[in-house]
Amino acid sequence: MAFAFSQILSHEGIRTSMIPFRRVLLPYLPIIRNRRYFPLWLAQLVSSLGDTLNYIALVIYVYQLTGSGFDLSKLSLFQIIPILLIAPLAGVIIDRFRRKNVLIAADIARAILMLGLATTSNVTAIYAIAVLVAIATTFFRPTVQAVIPAIVEEDELLAANSVAWSTEQVVQIIGSAVAGGLIVLVGPQAAFVFNAGTFLFSALMISTMDVPAVPIPESEKKGWRLYVDEMRAGLAYARRDVFVSRLIVVQMIASLAVGGTSALLVVLSEQHLQLPPAGFSTLLLAIGIGALLGPFFLGLFTQNYKDMRLLFVPYLIRGVGDVLIAWVVSYPFALFLLFVYGLNTSTGMVIYNSIMQSSVPDRVKGRVFTLMDMAWSVMQIVSIGVAGVLADVIGIRSVYYLGDFLLIVAGGIGLVALGRYRFVISPPADSSI
Repeated sequence: MAFAFSQILSHEGIRTSMIPFRRVLLPYLPIIRNRRYFPLWLAQLVSSLGDTLNYIALVIYVYQLTGSGFDLSKLSLFQIIPILLIAPLAGVIIDRFRRKNVLIAADIARAILMLGLATTSNVTAIYAIAVLVAIATTFFRPTVQAVIPAIVEEDELLAANSVAWSTEQVVQIIGSAVAGGLIVLVGPQAAFVFNAGTFLFSALMISTMDVPAVPIPESEKKGWRLYVDEMRAGLAYARRDVFVSRLIVVQMIASLAVGGTSALLVVLSEQHLQLPPAGFSTLLLAIGIGALLGPFFLGLFTQNYKDMRLLFVPYLIRGVGDVLIAWVVSYPFALFLLFVYGLNTSTGMVIYNSIMQSSVPDRVKGRVFTLMDMAWSVMQIVSIGVAGVLADVIGIRSVYYLGDFLLIVAGGIGLVALGRYRFVISPPADSSI
């Protein structure tokens, strides 16, 4: 599988054996030193550490209070559903208001909510706060994706997204390793307070940034009554644009394929691989290491992120890998396959973000990114629900085979529909968009 991936990358004529290792690092050093990008990168680094501790602390806290796995499932749903409800409005706000202010407001709101979480033991209040945090995050993440192409050059997008992704993976690996013991030692509430501090630090860093405002024609500065029209305009753009309309279909099929298999990896670990809980954690570690290294391997072979094969062939590789992990009972082989899975996941995400940032007109970036997030989340919920039922009826291995088939289908459709797509520079959006 790794050979097939490197063949695609080297198709551009790059002789990989002749590339010095410094090629892996050199594209990323200028990005980190970029005074416009560095505050955002540092803000995300610190905030990601807080998010990792918060996620683990919240799960532990709710389970301590309820002792119910069903309540943990409800917590997950409460964190996903707001994306579906608020995303269309969030996209309009991201495109209409200064994106720097949206980021700062989202961080401050989350900091206040985290402090509230640290002071309550009421489960209903915890669910309500989790919903509000998810809403604030629905504003924050797509705004970051819309801001990055405004503060770096187009030929730096791959490096910027690679640095952001790999940094997040490092933080999550470290945070996950220390979180359990730390939370037992100091309690979940301390993790919530710490996360509030990371959000405030993030807001402070972002306040120092110079983020260009998105110009809005005077004819569109007419207040809230046009927000519904702008939501419709964003949907119309996504439906009309060849690239976005086809990509969203592929992404929905991919989400339907991987939502359930990702959520049920622990079941496969115990029932098929016969691993104890500690063994499952090493599977996650293998994925994390692969996800960390993926962008750097990508940078070693190419800087041309607009080769659509780099986006869709990883679907095919992961699909084959998941078939093998559900078929072969071998712990070392499973670790290798999940390492490759991490490589493919990170490569696909970096390519996806870079392509979207460079190809979607600036004035509709917020609406398009939130629409893609919403579509992915809808299919993820469906996938998790269906996979949970099927795992009891036909077995976890059959669920993996079905998911793998859908993922291979998604990759194949992507290659057929967009494999030969040629990007052009998007003109500034006019009032008709």
